[in-house]
Amino acid sequence: MRIAGTEIPDKKRLEVALTYIFGIGKSRAKKILDDAKISFDKLAKDVSEKEFNALMGLVEKYRVEGDLRREVSANIKRLKEIKSYRGSRHSKRLPSRGQRTKTNTRTIKGNVRVTMGSGKKKVEKK
Repeated sequence: MRIAGTEIPDKKRLEVALTYIFGIGKSRAKKILDDAKISFDKLAKDVSEKEFNALMGLVEKYRVEGDLRREVSANIKRLKEIKSYRGSRHSKRLPSRGQRTKTNTRTIKGNVRVTMGSGKKKVEKK
């Protein structure tokens, strides 16, 4: 089954299978299934043609996959162009929402093999 350019896995429940589409999470998947009057527990391979068409129509109402990806990348590009703080964090590939970087995000920063310890500096005894 293919919806919005994404292959939906056949052996998963519809509630979970719809989350494979970029832009549809668990709550939106539940809302779509409620509106289409389809059971959450139904497997994707058991969906009839009528139900499939109803799902397609409801998913097309939302901005998903390519359109959403383009919008998100345009927003990030805009932040970089106006040289905002968040834009500078995106261009440096660092967290842009206030997370700490001393101990976390070490894989992004490149300090993968640095052994940390407690984080406190050792005081030399004289």
